[in-house]
Amino acid sequence: MFIHTDPTPNPNTMRFLPGMAVTGGGVHEFLNAEQANGRSPLVERLFDIEGVESVLLGADFVAVSKQENADWTAIKTLVLGVMFEHFSSNQAVLNEAATAHHSPAGHPDFQDTETTLKIKDLLDTRVRPAVARDGGDIEFYNFDRGILWLKMRGACSGCPSSTMTLKMGIENMMRHYVPDVLEVRAVED
Repeated sequence: MFIHTDPTPNPNTMRFLPGMAVTGGGVHEFLNAEQANGRSPLVERLFDIEGVESVLLGADFVAVSKQENADWTAIKTLVLGVMFEHFSSNQAVLNEAATAHHSPAGHPDFQDTETTLKIKDLLDTRVRPAVARDGGDIEFYNFDRGILWLKMRGACSGCPSSTMTLKMGIENMMRHYVPDVLEVRAVED
């Protein structure tokens, strides 16, 4: 088994590609070890590595973010070892409870309209595949009074170029295809 690694625009996040399905679809983000407990044996083991700050599981990749002061040289080797052992043993990445209870981000009281359905379709077909290549994910959160709120995850969260991506890329595209969108903003954690 060969696990390919890719740097991302976020210097604290690296993307690991095991050459097989990771989640089989959907994205699962773990911001700490407690969130992984009982949900993902792979992620639990990744959090045992000193310096690992968060993990994002994508359809065919694992994005690992390190703490600011940690060194990729040591972490990368340990992450590759954990992933090699996990995928070689054909263990599940997520347990059934984790996949059954996964719900996408979003404003809890939000009701879809024709406009938001267009926005979500553009996000799913054009934006999310592009940011997944950089080890991240972007999800719809809310649309109110012309402002589209998006949640940045994985490598996109805290990335120095995420503001540029939002303003120059996503906002321009949304305004072109959905004239009701006046501005795009990131939801802050």
